[in-house]
Amino acid sequence: MSKITLIIKREYLTRVKKKSFLIMTILGPLLLAGLIFARVLMERSEQEVQKVQVIDDSKLFAGKLESTKNLAFYFSDKNLSSAQKDFYNNDYNIILFIPENILSSNKIQLFYKKQLGLSAEDLLKSTFSAKIEDWKLIASGIDKEKLSSVKTSIVLETSKIEESGEQKSSNTAMNAAIGFMGAVLIYMFIFLYGAQVMRGVIEEKTSRIIEVIISSVKPFELMMGKIVGIALVGLTQFLLWIILTFAISSVVSKVMVKDKYDATQVEQTFKSNTPMNAQQKVMEKQDFDLNSLLGNFNFPLLIGAFLFYFLGGYLLYGALFAAIGAAVDSEADTQQFMLPITIPLILAFTMAQSVVSNPESSQAFWLSVIPFTSPVIMMVRIAYGVPAFDLIVSMISLVLGFLGTTWLSAKIYRTGILMYGKKVSYKELWKWLFYKG
Repeated sequence: MSKITLIIKREYLTRVKKKSFLIMTILGPLLLAGLIFARVLMERSEQEVQKVQVIDDSKLFAGKLESTKNLAFYFSDKNLSSAQKDFYNNDYNIILFIPENILSSNKIQLFYKKQLGLSAEDLLKSTFSAKIEDWKLIASGIDKEKLSSVKTSIVLETSKIEESGEQKSSNTAMNAAIGFMGAVLIYMFIFLYGAQVMRGVIEEKTSRIIEVIISSVKPFELMMGKIVGIALVGLTQFLLWIILTFAISSVVSKVMVKDKYDATQVEQTFKSNTPMNAQQKVMEKQDFDLNSLLGNFNFPLLIGAFLFYFLGGYLLYGALFAAIGAAVDSEADTQQFMLPITIPLILAFTMAQSVVSNPESSQAFWLSVIPFTSPVIMMVRIAYGVPAFDLIVSMISLVLGFLGTTWLSAKIYRTGILMYGKKVSYKELWKWLFYKG
């Protein structure tokens, strides 16, 4: 068994046997599920009825405002100044003032004791907009029913035609959701496990264990063994999270949610937590067959690409994190070197949101080819379907990027790992790249 294999085995077994690994593997899905259901519980608890005192100077809305589960309307004969003066002497939460010239001003005023939520404000605006539109239609002699009958909602069915002539139906929102989810997972795991590599190197360096290990293996073998070992730990934990999340979701949805909570609300709450909420809302409005759309995805390609870009991105950044860990004596000293490494990754994550809107742009192409951004950006593009040429170029570029960063990191690692008590600067790191021996 080679030395690198022994180091990989040591890193893997040491970490998966730790209590912290077992605890986080179990708590991860539970915390995620807990956050979703806490959100649902908080929303349900905050759904108290707001009592609205309506001052209608226009005399147009008396008896025409229907109370909802959150807003109860009570018309009052008081004027606005009198209602405001007695506001805290009654149990009304809100004063709604409708001016006499509302049909021309299109403006109403709201006075409250506690800030209204956005959903309540949107409800009020949509209610009054609809009522005022009705008044204007009547005033213009337009039959509302005839107008409603000609209103048309178009369902856009999209299909991709392959070069072979084969057509595959698609849904832009679904593509965006799956692609963005893969990009977020890769972004999160690169940071999570890259930081573990850096901390592991710092711990071994400060405890002087590294001096014993270096006497038996080369610094490069030690660095690669550590990086690959932690990558396997990450894959193991990710696989367990998927299994546990699926099991917990199945049990909770069948046992608890069905009886106590509205499953649709849970699903909507989960969706509202993602950056793709706007597009998902569009998707919800469209008439589509979910099973049919999922069947059009090339899941073996998606899963294979996810594993490749996860490993490729992690190995690229993991080598850089290992170099930082070797160059410093404590975690506090890492901050000055972290920024240049994290900026490309953060840039990729922020640009992923614009790539979702235009996955075929030249900007999307170059970001999916550059090794420092390709793990995140290509996962967004690949859900839409990318040309084989783009995918091959991106993969080759990532492999070359990994080899290049590993070569640079190994030079820093072999020098820095035995350097103690010295504040390292960028100038010093540059010198280490050209040390021989």
